[in-house]
Amino acid sequence: MSHSPGTTAIDWAKAAYAKLGVDVDAVLVAMQKISLSIPCWQGDDVGGFEHTGAALSGGGIAVTGAFPGKARCPDELRQDAEFAFGLIPGKHRFNLHAIYGDFSRGFLDRDAITIQNFEPWIAWASRIGIALDFNPTLFSHPKAADNFTLTHPNDAIRSFWIEHVKHCRTIAAEIGRRLGSPCVNNLWIPDGFKDLPVDRIGYRQRLVDSLDVIYKEKLPANCVRDSVEGKLFGIGAESFTVGSHDFYLGYAVKNGLMLCMDTGHFHPTESVADKISSTLLCMDEILIHMSRPVRWDSDHVCILDESVTTIAEEIVRAEAISRVHVALDYFDGSINRVGAWVIGARSVLKAFLMALLQPHSILKEMERSGKYFERLALLEELKSMPWGAVWNQFCKINHVPRGNKWIAAVSKYERDVQAPRSRT
Repeated sequence: MSHSPGTTAIDWAKAAYAKLGVDVDAVLVAMQKISLSIPCWQGDDVGGFEHTGAALSGGGIAVTGAFPGKARCPDELRQDAEFAFGLIPGKHRFNLHAIYGDFSRGFLDRDAITIQNFEPWIAWASRIGIALDFNPTLFSHPKAADNFTLTHPNDAIRSFWIEHVKHCRTIAAEIGRRLGSPCVNNLWIPDGFKDLPVDRIGYRQRLVDSLDVIYKEKLPANCVRDSVEGKLFGIGAESFTVGSHDFYLGYAVKNGLMLCMDTGHFHPTESVADKISSTLLCMDEILIHMSRPVRWDSDHVCILDESVTTIAEEIVRAEAISRVHVALDYFDGSINRVGAWVIGARSVLKAFLMALLQPHSILKEMERSGKYFERLALLEELKSMPWGAVWNQFCKINHVPRGNKWIAAVSKYERDVQAPRSRT
């Protein structure tokens, strides 16, 4: 297709997609409904603010890199996040861990935190018009030093963590009520063994017992959505993870919870995208954590790669955008942390845009009629369609920088705001 004089890039793109039966204007409307949950922990390397200089410890996870300028307090983290939101098209959410509360009036242990610790976050979210999600924090704590929490053989330690998660559910429900959007409260635990266990069922039975206590109280679904997240392994839990994907899949289906699938929590060759249709046939909603595992659960920043694009395609093809909660989950301390937020969010949104721009009725008809060559050929040709022009239009509609213009904005923010933090 050639350009006519005066034809803009978006006009040309609309005409090109119209030949395939795709309404670009309808796609742009659909894109406005996609809301990503942005991880607070990318902003400070999973340290939290329970005390000055807090840092990630335990949990079988690790942050690498020491790029200067990370957020040192809740106000700086909110400042960074608000700047990042201004570079990401659409309306999104912010995802908090329990260790990111306001403890300026004094330390409270995990089993004693209340909604008061998160009042500044609610006020901030209300001011800028976003919703919040939440996560109990079952790591970086002396009572998790041996890699066991809800499955701990010690009743007192296990009870401590049960109380923590119960408090988090109450906090999440109040956040959701106050902000008028259900708060996703996702549970992940690090529990597992470095070497071969002999009582797998004992540890998993204790996890069932702990979860039964935690989720006994039914909280309003219009305020909170509970999800549980499995994992393949972690550092120090290479041989056995109590809360595996299989365990949580069964527990979630049986107890009416959401299942969370993190793209870094499976074998590197395992496809999370392939699991989406299966789980959606068994439960009303699921949660996907988008990450980029490099040889293991390394939590690299999301990019527009096959893992991301296939997940977006499966969600769109299943007509399940309203049933799949999508959150980013990574923490890279080796690059500008605000830039990391923006790279990941824009990449995942591009994947959804590309998926929505596919002519699904044509592709499905090819598949039904056995035209597999034609199906594959069209899928390949779609990769070079002018989706970039539609992306720029989406950015324009949302008043955020198009193309690579946002990179200079982050660099300036680094010079003006983040870099001086390292000098004070």
